Amino acid sequence: MADSGDYQIFEAGDVALQSGRVFPSLRLAYKTYGALNSAKDNVIVYPTSFGAQHSDIDWLIERGGALDPDRYFIVAPNLFGNGLSSSPSNSREQLGEAPFPLISYHDAVAVQRRLLVEQFGIAKIALVYGWSMGGMQAYHWAACYPDMVKRAAVVCGSARCSPYNAVFLEAVKAALTADPAFVDGRFTRKPAAGLRAMGRVYAGWAMSYEFYRDETWRESGFGSLEDYLAASWDTAFAHRDGNNLLAQIATWQNGDISRCAAFGGDLDRALVAIRARILLMPGQTDRYFDARDNEAELGRLVNARSAELRPIPSIHGHRAGNPVRIPADRAFINAAVSNLLQS
Repeated sequence: MADSGDYQIFEAGDVALQSGRVFPSLRLAYKTYGALNSAKDNVIVYPTSFGAQHSDIDWLIERGGALDPDRYFIVAPNLFGNGLSSSPSNSREQLGEAPFPLISYHDAVAVQRRLLVEQFGIAKIALVYGWSMGGMQAYHWAACYPDMVKRAAVVCGSARCSPYNAVFLEAVKAALTADPAFVDGRFTRKPAAGLRAMGRVYAGWAMSYEFYRDETWRESGFGSLEDYLAASWDTAFAHRDGNNLLAQIATWQNGDISRCAAFGGDLDRALVAIRARILLMPGQTDRYFDARDNEAELGRLVNARSAELRPIPSIHGHRAGNPVRIPADRAFINAAVSNLLQS
C-alpha cells in the first residue's frame, strides 16, 4: 500500500485480466472515510462512475446522510482508467508501447475485493452503492460475491450495457476520436475539440426531453440554451484525459454481469446468483440506463433477500442519480438508501 496524499494505492501486482492479458503492477487508488468497527461489518463500498474520481462523488458522504462516515467505514475505489488507478495516462512505464488493455468490471471488482480482504480483513459488506458505471459495479459485486454482499444499491445502472446504451457510447467515441489528435488508436495530445464535441453529445443524452422543453436550465441562472450548453457541457470533460475516457468507455460497453466463466453469458443465471437485498433506482427520465432494463431484471432476482424498484421521480435524466445541486433528487436518494440500510 502506498500513500498518495488524499488517497492511497493498493499494489495488486501482476494481474491476469479476463481478456487474457496480464497487466503488470496494476494499481488501485482508493479513499476511505470513517472508521472500521471491531466487527468489521460497517463497510460500504462506493465505486466511482465514468470519468469520475473519488473526490467527484464524495458529496453523498456526509454526517446525518445515508452514507454517514460516523456510522460506516466507506471505501471509494477508483475505477481503472480514471487517472488515479491504473490508466492509459499513468501506465506507460508498465505497458511500454503496448495498448492499454480492456479491463472489465469483473477485473475491477476482483481487485476491489482483494483490497478489502488483504488490506482490511473484511469479509462482509453492508452495502455496495454506485451510480451509473458505479451502479454496474455494484451489480457485479452482488452477482460475483453473493456471500460477501448484504445489500446493493444500483442507481441509474443495469446488469449489462444495453444495445441502446452502447450506441450512445459509439456516438461519444465518434465525437471524441474525430479530433486530429487521435492517431493510430490513441491521442498524441489533448483533444480539445473532441472533448468539446463529446460534451455536446452528452448534453442531449444526459438530460431529459422535459428538462429542455421546460427550460429548466434557467433555474441555474442561464439566460439562453447556448449559455447553458457552453458553460455546462463544452467544459464538462476538458479536465479529463482522452485516452482514459476511451478506456472507460470500453469497460462500460462490455459491461455484463454474466460475461464470465461462472455464468457463461447467461444473464438469468447471474441474476439468480444474487442473494443480497437489492435496490434498483433508475432515473425516471434516464436515457442511458432505461428503467425498463431494471424492470426486466427485477422479476429475475428470485434469490435476492429482497428486490425493490424505486425510480427517481425527476426530469434531470441521468443526472438525477448524481444530484449534487438538485435537492429533491438528493433527498429521495438519501431516504431510499437509508431505508435499505435499516432493512
